[in-house]
Amino acid sequence: MVVIGLGTVWILDGLEVTIVGSMSEALKPGGTGLGLSNFDVGLAGAVYVAGACTGALFFGQLTDRFGRKKLFLITLGVYTVATVLTAFSMNPLWYFAARFLTGTGIGGEYAAINSAIDELIPAAYRGRVDVAINGSFWIGAAGGSLLTIPLLDPTLVDPAWGWRLAFGLGAVLALGILVVRRNVPESPRWLFIHGREDEAKRIVEGIEGRVREESGRELHDVDETITIRQRRTIGIAEIAHTVFKLYPKRTILCFSLFVGQAFLYNAFFFTYGDTLTTFLGVKQTGWYLAIFAASNFIGALALSPLFDRVGRVRMISGTYILSGVLLAGAGIFLGQVTAVSLTVIGAIIFFFASAGASAAYLTASEVFPMETRALCIAFFYAIGTAAGGISGPLLFGALIESAASSGDITKIALGYFIGAALMIGGGIVEAFLGVRAEGQSLESIAQPLTAEDASRADA
Repeated sequence: MVVIGLGTVWILDGLEVTIVGSMSEALKPGGTGLGLSNFDVGLAGAVYVAGACTGALFFGQLTDRFGRKKLFLITLGVYTVATVLTAFSMNPLWYFAARFLTGTGIGGEYAAINSAIDELIPAAYRGRVDVAINGSFWIGAAGGSLLTIPLLDPTLVDPAWGWRLAFGLGAVLALGILVVRRNVPESPRWLFIHGREDEAKRIVEGIEGRVREESGRELHDVDETITIRQRRTIGIAEIAHTVFKLYPKRTILCFSLFVGQAFLYNAFFFTYGDTLTTFLGVKQTGWYLAIFAASNFIGALALSPLFDRVGRVRMISGTYILSGVLLAGAGIFLGQVTAVSLTVIGAIIFFFASAGASAAYLTASEVFPMETRALCIAFFYAIGTAAGGISGPLLFGALIESAASSGDITKIALGYFIGAALMIGGGIVEAFLGVRAEGQSLESIAQPLTAEDASRADA
C-alpha cells in the first residue's frame, strides 16, 4: 500500500516530462498546437522545473509542520488541477503558467513522499525500496512515450486534440492514485514528535498485528529507546542551524549529488525528443523514448539491492562516476551517431545514472534529523534542480536552436560535457563525504532534534 499509494507519484512525474518531450513537435504548429519554437519547448521545461523547486520549498516546510499525509494529499490535488488546466491551454502563456503549477504539485510531492516512505520502510530494505521507487519515474516515462504514439497519429486522433488528451489522461491516473493514498497511514515518527503519541501507537500496533497474523509468529521486543521532548513546531532558524552548522559535510554532499543528477537528466532528457526530430530525421519519437526509459527503470530496479548489500558510498560514487565518463564519451562521438545508436548509448549511460540519481533522494532523506527531513529534501531538490534543471533545458534549447541553424549536431556536445563533469564531481564528493547508512535506523544516522539525550557534537 505504501509503495503503490506513495511511490506512484514518480510515474506521474515521468509521464509529465516525457509527454512534453514527445509532444514538442505537436505543440509547434500554430493551428493545431500552440505555436511554440524550439526555445519555447526548452523554456516550458525550465518553467516546469522552476515550479517544482517552488513547490518543494513551499510544501516541504508545511510537510514537517502539518504532517506527511495531509501534504501528500494536497500536493496530488494541486498536480491534478494543474494538469487539467494544461490540457485546456489556449495560448503559450496559459501553457507556461499551467506547467509551472503542475511542477509546483510534483515538487511538493517529492518532499512529502520521500520523507513518508523512509519513515515507514524497515532499515534493512530502505535503500533498495527507495531507489526502486524513485526509479519508477521511468515507468511513467515509458508509458508517456508509448501513449503519444497513437495520440500523435493524425489518422487516429485530430492533431488539435491528441496532445490535450495526453495531459488529461495524466489527471485521470492521479485520481486513481488519490483513492489508494487515502489509506496510507501518517508517519508514526512524525506523530510522536508532535505530541500525538496515541495515534502513533495505534498505527504501529496495527502494523505489528498484521505482521503477526500474516507470519504466524511473535515479534521481538524493542531493544533501543530515545527520550523525546515533544514539540508542536520547530523553527526555521533551528532547521537552518542543523543543516549548515551541525552537518556541513552532509550539506555539501547532498548539494553535489542533486546538482549533478539534475543537470544530467533535465538537460539530456527534456530535449532528447527534440534532438531526434531536428537532427536525426525521426518522425515518431515514442518508441525511442520508451526504450530509453525502460533502461532507466531496469537499472534502478536491478541495482537497488546493492545499495543495501554493497553500501551507499561505493554504489553512489560508482554509478555517478561511470555514467559521467560514459556521457563525456558520447559527447566526443556525437557527430557520428544515428537515432538508434544515440538511443543505445543513452540506455547504457542511464542504466547506471538512474540508480545513482535515485540514491540522491535517498541520501537527503536519511542523513538529517527527522524534524528537518521533508524540508531538507525540498531544499536540496530545489537548489540542485534550480542549478541543473532550469539552466539545463535553457542551455540545451539554445544549443539546439544554434545547431539547427547551422546543421551541426556537435554544438550540443557542450551540454554533455558539463553534465559529465558535474556527475563525476558528485561521485568524487560521495567517495569522500558519503554516509554509510545501510542497515541503520534513521535515528542512529541522525538523532532527532527533540531527543533529550541527543549529543551531536561529533556530527
